Amino acid sequence: MSTETAGEKFQQLVAIMARLRAPDGCPWDREQTFDSIKPYTLEETYEVLDAIDRRAWSELAEELGDFLLQAVFYAQMGTEQNLFRIEDALDAINQKLVRRHPHVFGEASAETADDVKAIWGRVKDAEKKEKSKPSGLLSGVPRTLPALVEAQQIASRAAGVGFDWEKPEQVLEKLHEELAELAEARTGASQDRIEDELGDMLFVMVNLARFLKVDPEQALRRTNAKFRARWSHIEARLAEQSRKPEDATIDEMEALWQEAKRK
Repeated sequence: MSTETAGEKFQQLVAIMARLRAPDGCPWDREQTFDSIKPYTLEETYEVLDAIDRRAWSELAEELGDFLLQAVFYAQMGTEQNLFRIEDALDAINQKLVRRHPHVFGEASAETADDVKAIWGRVKDAEKKEKSKPSGLLSGVPRTLPALVEAQQIASRAAGVGFDWEKPEQVLEKLHEELAELAEARTGASQDRIEDELGDMLFVMVNLARFLKVDPEQALRRTNAKFRARWSHIEARLAEQSRKPEDATIDEMEALWQEAKRK
């Protein structure tokens, strides 16, 4: 087992990245930019989530290494352009964690997770006031986020200043209202109106997930995995008969689907 500390290993990663970006380093790494690396960052994020979903812990360790590389890659490019260094990024997160946890590192008190969220919100508001450039409540939510994540952040920020329902039953009532409006739109409205109403319904469902303390992204990923498993069962059972799904009737596939559910 290696006797190197986590800090030493991290510094080795920083040094390797600098070597790859050196004039005599890797041609591919040298030609990358902040924008060209963004798709890989998103890809690595989802690979981390996939490893967690599958409880593939050894794979997760490897995926987290790939995830760390993204931060080091950006920091190396920042260093080359005299924008910032990896040390600046580490200072920023260390200071932020201490600042946003006064109940751990200061005199504040928090007994529950909700208490912590309230403290977190107050500290973030104070941080915004210290910035010279005024901004609205939602200005800090990137428009480039996946829509589901953006909806989560928008809803949470609005709720943080009191624009919220009081209980989940009210959210369910709103969901039924949106379902009725979608049904009405389907009877003759334009496709644009239908899309608008469906978006409203999805946004309410994100809020319902927040009230139920469920991560909607994780919930949908779980359902996706469940569908994959059941569909694989249908394909496998049909393959036993030298058939494919397109050769089966909807009733046959539904019967196999129910069989998969029972298993």
